[in-house]
Amino acid sequence: MHIAFFGSSLVSAYWNGAATYYRGLLRALAGRGHAVTFYEPDAFDRQAHRDIPDPPWARVVVWQPGQPEALDRCLSEARRADLVVKASGVGVLDAELERRALELRRPGNAVIFWDVDAPATLERVASDPADPFRALVPRYDAVFTYGGGAPVVRAYRSLGARACIPIYNALDPETHHPAPADPRLAADLAFLGNRLPDREARVRAFFLRAAQRLPGRRFVLGGAGWGDLALPANVRWLGHVPTGDHNALNCSCTAVLNVNRDSMARFGFSPPTRVFEAAGAGACVVTDAWEGLELFLEPGREVLVARDGEEVAEHLAALQPARARRLGAAALRRVLAEHTYAQRARQVEVALDEGGAAREIA
Repeated sequence: MHIAFFGSSLVSAYWNGAATYYRGLLRALAGRGHAVTFYEPDAFDRQAHRDIPDPPWARVVVWQPGQPEALDRCLSEARRADLVVKASGVGVLDAELERRALELRRPGNAVIFWDVDAPATLERVASDPADPFRALVPRYDAVFTYGGGAPVVRAYRSLGARACIPIYNALDPETHHPAPADPRLAADLAFLGNRLPDREARVRAFFLRAAQRLPGRRFVLGGAGWGDLALPANVRWLGHVPTGDHNALNCSCTAVLNVNRDSMARFGFSPPTRVFEAAGAGACVVTDAWEGLELFLEPGREVLVARDGEEVAEHLAALQPARARRLGAAALRRVLAEHTYAQRARQVEVALDEGGAAREIA
């Protein structure tokens, strides 16, 4: 199968939280014999902040948003694909791509909308009855999402989606794995995530509040956009952390914090890539509470769960290195057994029937 995939970026994780998901899933699909072409815009300075070269398992086509003929060429070429994917959050010309991708349907192929931020998309559409995407949903052969579970499936079906299939985030053990600790990154708790409007309040509540409660402990904050935020004295901001340094960061701290964005926490069933990255490195993960967590990691045995910053601080104050190692090892075993991108790629194949349409799977 030839897959034409229109997304934000495959080669740059700069202001691009979907990069790990795209890389893991598309590498796994390529490993199963599928040919992948990834079309990404030259936007948001991502090409200047590439963190991987063009991979051998996918052909990358970079198009210029200011040159209409460049996108025309990409769409014309993609028409020959067996599966055309328009991902959410390309960042430029999204509305045009959502409409024009559907024009690429021909006998024998399928056109899929792949939502990498379904809670945000659904809340946007719900708040605006005139949103043009609303009328397009029933025309796609299926909607795939990387999170959301039953609440997202119900919401998309109510918009007329033919099928909605969650293909969750996962682990690529070739890229995220245990690594030697780096003393320069050592801390008691690390949080990695870009500063976004629907994330900041929860980062303050879960991460910065915990740092204030434990002034004698060391905290590191990674991600873009936090530079002008007043931080407690025991919090060190690292700036943008390239993906190549994620393993070292995850393995250099006693624990790694996951904080879901507001919309993902409300919908639940949305494990972000950070959870699997940290678990894949054998790190002890502390996460905010959200519905569906137990489908991925077992609270108390494979992950620690906190309802607020006070509980994060309590976990950290009581956490001995030996227990942190046991939790991390248990999480690593679980994700390797049940949550790899190789397994997700097989789910994609199951969801696509011989006629090119899609059906929902449990």
